Amino acid sequence: VVADPEWMTEFARLAEELGFEALYLVEHVAVAAGYDDAYPYSADGRMPLPEECPIPDPLELTGFLAARTERLRFSTGVLVGPNHNPVVLAKRLATLDALSGGRVDAGFGVGWMREEVEAAGADFSTRGRRTTELLAALRQLLDTDPASFDGEFFSFSNLRVHPRPTRRIRLDVGGHVEAAAVRAGAVGDGLHPLGLDPQTLRQRWDLARETAAGAGRDPAGLQLSVTMPIGRLDEAAVESAAAAGVDRIIASTATRDPGMRPSELADAMAAAVSLVP
Repeated sequence: VVADPEWMTEFARLAEELGFEALYLVEHVAVAAGYDDAYPYSADGRMPLPEECPIPDPLELTGFLAARTERLRFSTGVLVGPNHNPVVLAKRLATLDALSGGRVDAGFGVGWMREEVEAAGADFSTRGRRTTELLAALRQLLDTDPASFDGEFFSFSNLRVHPRPTRRIRLDVGGHVEAAAVRAGAVGDGLHPLGLDPQTLRQRWDLARETAAGAGRDPAGLQLSVTMPIGRLDEAAVESAAAAGVDRIIASTATRDPGMRPSELADAMAAAVSLVP
């Protein structure tokens, strides 16, 4: 349904009316038929969506939906970092931010599907270092004019990327392993892990903040986001997350009935966090 313009327009407008902060959109440039690598967030190693599921480009979809809403924010959960060039991506993010009135942020992961990453032109074995460098280069391009960077994978000098963003675009880091927490603390604005038990979540969050402090960054500037399936999202879960220091909960709709009407799905999301009686 995310590729249906009428369905997505109605759903985004309902989410805005109900008071949700943002829509998080996923990315797969391509899905390998019968992919070999295991999806890390399910017991059977298969992602919850079928291989042939239409997955629109999240930034293109953001532009489409931003033009049809007024206050709703948009982010990615997540862009596959090694698939992207920071100069091209900075241009796209800055343009979206300017045209939407400052309603765009982005999250990044290293990717888990070898076939996709390699088909997009990156070495799968270096995807972690490449994503860390992508974020560092993006920060320069989005915050500095002109911008320069000299790294292992990306180098540029005195580049001007215009239009300029209207505000600081948040660049979050997705992932469940220690390397993701280190990446968030070193170059990100927040950590967005999946599938962690409460104790491991606290460990990862502590590691992100410790890394930030060690890098001379303010740990208080980081934000912690988590994703929860709608079926497990209730007031008790929200209270528990808040007690753990979570700033933002993303309600996952990945396993919901794809035949649901936008109003049914929006109502289910809102009821889970008491936005409606």
